[in-house]
Amino acid sequence: MKYAYYNSCSLRSTGKEYSHSLRRVFGLLGLELEEPKNWVCCGSTLAHNASVLLADTLPLKNLAEIQKMGLDEVVVPCTACYNRFKVAQFEDKGDLRLKHEIEEIIEHKFEHPVSVLHPLEILSTDENLSRLKSLVKRDLFHLKVVSYYGCLLVRPHKETGFRDNPEYPMTMDKILGAVGIKTLDWSHKVECCGGSLSLTRPDAVLKLTSRILDDARAVGAAAVSVPCTFCQLNLDIRQEDLSKQGKDYNLPIFYFTELLALALGVPEKDLMLGKHFVETEKSLVGTA
Repeated sequence: MKYAYYNSCSLRSTGKEYSHSLRRVFGLLGLELEEPKNWVCCGSTLAHNASVLLADTLPLKNLAEIQKMGLDEVVVPCTACYNRFKVAQFEDKGDLRLKHEIEEIIEHKFEHPVSVLHPLEILSTDENLSRLKSLVKRDLFHLKVVSYYGCLLVRPHKETGFRDNPEYPMTMDKILGAVGIKTLDWSHKVECCGGSLSLTRPDAVLKLTSRILDDARAVGAAAVSVPCTFCQLNLDIRQEDLSKQGKDYNLPIFYFTELLALALGVPEKDLMLGKHFVETEKSLVGTA
C-alpha cells in the first residue's frame, strides 16, 4: 500500500524522532510513503490568524500537489497539520466563493477529494492491528501508559471527522494494546496542554501541563503516549520548569510510534530517544 506523506516542518526539526519512528513502523508493515516534491508549510496555528483564505489555500495547495503525484491518500502525522488540512477541506466544501478563489490561486480543481489520514486511522484498521500483533518482538506489558490525544486531533469533531469518540477516544489505546502495551483509564485524554501559548502565556502552559501530568501520575502511569509534535515537546520540556516549583514528575513522553517500534523489535539506539528531554531508558528497564 502506498500513501503520500506530508513530512511537515515540525517533523523535520523538533519532531524528527516522530517521523523516524513512524517510517520504521510503516516499513515493517509494508506500507510505502512518498513525499510530494513541492510541498509548502500548511500554516499550522498561525495562518488562520491572518486570513481564512491564506489558512485554507496552504493546505489545499499541498493536496493539489498530492493529486498531481497520482495519489489520493495522504498520511499527515502532525496533528496541527492534520487539523488544518481537515478544516480547509471542510470550509472549501461549504463555501463556493472561497473554493473558486482558492482553485484560481493554486491552479487546480479537485474533481474528487484527497483522503487526509492520521497514522492512528491507518494503523487501527483490523488488518493492520492483526499485522502488528504478529510482528511483536519485545514484551512491553509492564510499561503502564496513558494515551494523550490532545485537542487538535479529535476536535472540532465536525471538521476533523476523526473516527473516534471526541471526548474519550480509544484508537491509540487499541493500537498500543495490539502490541501488548497496557494503557490506563484517565480523565485528561483530550485536555489542551497549552502548546500554542508557550511564548505568550507560559504561566498558563505550566498550569495546564501540570494538570495533565498530575492525572497521569494519579492513575499510576509510568509514561505518556502522544501522537502530536506540539504536545510531545510541551509535556516533555515543561517538566524541568515544573520541577523548580517542587513538582518532580520524571514522566517520559513517547510518540506512540516509538512505543510501537520498540515492541516490534527496533533497538532503542535506532530510535533517537536521546532527543527527549525526560530520560526514557529507566521506564523501559525490565521490558526487554
